[in-house]
Amino acid sequence: METTVRFGIIGIGNMGRAHALSLLEEIQGAELAAVCDLRPESLEWAGEHLPDHVLKFSHTGDLFTSGAIDAVLISTPHYDHPTLAVEAFKHGLHVLVEKPAGVYTKAVQEMNDAAAESDRIFGIMYNQRTNPLYQKLRDLIGSGELGEIRRTNWIITNWYRSQSYYDSGGWRATWAGEGGGVLLNQDPHQLDLWQWTTGMMPTRVRAFCQFGKYRKIEVEDDVTAYVEYENGATGLFVTTTGEAPGTNRFEVTGDNGKIVLEDGKLTFWRLRTPEPQFNAEYKGGFGSPECWKCEIPVESGDGGQHKGILRNFTNAILKGTPLLAPGEEGILGLTLSNAIYLSAWTDNWVELPIDADLFYEKLAEKIQRSNFQKDGTQGATLDVSGTH
Repeated sequence: METTVRFGIIGIGNMGRAHALSLLEEIQGAELAAVCDLRPESLEWAGEHLPDHVLKFSHTGDLFTSGAIDAVLISTPHYDHPTLAVEAFKHGLHVLVEKPAGVYTKAVQEMNDAAAESDRIFGIMYNQRTNPLYQKLRDLIGSGELGEIRRTNWIITNWYRSQSYYDSGGWRATWAGEGGGVLLNQDPHQLDLWQWTTGMMPTRVRAFCQFGKYRKIEVEDDVTAYVEYENGATGLFVTTTGEAPGTNRFEVTGDNGKIVLEDGKLTFWRLRTPEPQFNAEYKGGFGSPECWKCEIPVESGDGGQHKGILRNFTNAILKGTPLLAPGEEGILGLTLSNAIYLSAWTDNWVELPIDADLFYEKLAEKIQRSNFQKDGTQGATLDVSGTH
């Protein structure tokens, strides 16, 4: 039985460097054995900041065949996630992939199929699933405390990003390099949590995206999406990187009241009598159910975040611990973003499951027609502390 998981990290950029330092010091049962990056400057950083025993590779093929690692953490630009994961599975490696799972569901489904054919552990860096706030919300909804869901509203506009942020990398905020904007870079966690906490995926989506509204970029930086669910519930998702100050407020309304998650607190506006029962019994005309404001106790702390996922993934390999964020579930949040894009591009409703071939065709057209040129400094590595 394995007693230590030897990790190799592909991509020593913003997140890759943070993961490398975490693996060196804080993840029991894990060892940073190797790093890999095409860019000489990234390997230079590794040589200066990582111990000599950590192997450095400039080609993934050499890393995969080295015999030096048991698992790979993929922290590259988004398009590479599925292709690198498939290759890693073929070499018998466990795979932990950064968010998002990929850019388009067609490639991510191929990654999921490769994972299913292997006997390896597959996880995704959905670190917000470690947050006790979202875990408690999921528990309240899953236990039936809220009753049947009627409406979900999430406004997440505290993603402020300056032009200098977008100028820091040539791949950022381009269709060819990143594959999208706020939906694919900042919001994968929220899109995942939207379906994970509620246990619901919509049946159809109607969305409106503004491309380069606030910044000199070619992808979306302002989004409003409306969704409908099988049980008749509706939802709204509003997001941008161009507003300050921003808001992060998630509301879920059900037969038994409303739960609001905002400012690190979980508040349950609980009806003493469920609304359907009150409506059936009340004969007084004007009136409404008695409502109690309940501050829901939530475990302190943030649940470990990235380090929490690393610990859970390591323990899944060593001890068989269930994964908090199985890699196969990455396609769910990506389906939501793909549906939002497709609705905006076609100016129409999009039914789920989406037409994966049509989405890929439209994305390819965006890439082919792009003549976008960036100004400013390219290739800078940013401090990601405090981000998701």
